[in-house]
Amino acid sequence: MVRHIVLFQLKKTVSEGDRLTVMNQFKEAIEALPKDIDVIRKIEVRFNMNPAEVFDIALVSEFDTLEDVNFYAKHPLHVAAGKLLAEVKESRACVDYEF
Repeated sequence: MVRHIVLFQLKKTVSEGDRLTVMNQFKEAIEALPKDIDVIRKIEVRFNMNPAEVFDIALVSEFDTLEDVNFYAKHPLHVAAGKLLAEVKESRACVDYEF
């Protein structure tokens, strides 16, 4: 099994209201993906509650193989969900590991 963790930092210039709207839209879109992308074993999006940290969103997902992660990453519905953050994203960090 592979755990895929992605962290997103949003631009500080985006208003709090707009940030929350986009974050919730992203969460809804990502968490709806398992019904259409059968290689996803588990997926969740959570929001950082610690203002001392720089990342705002954590996406944690699980797959059988790294090939499945790559299939998911290129899937048009996943790409569309990612575009929801395009205008407000400052940075992104990712790690994939076996467990």
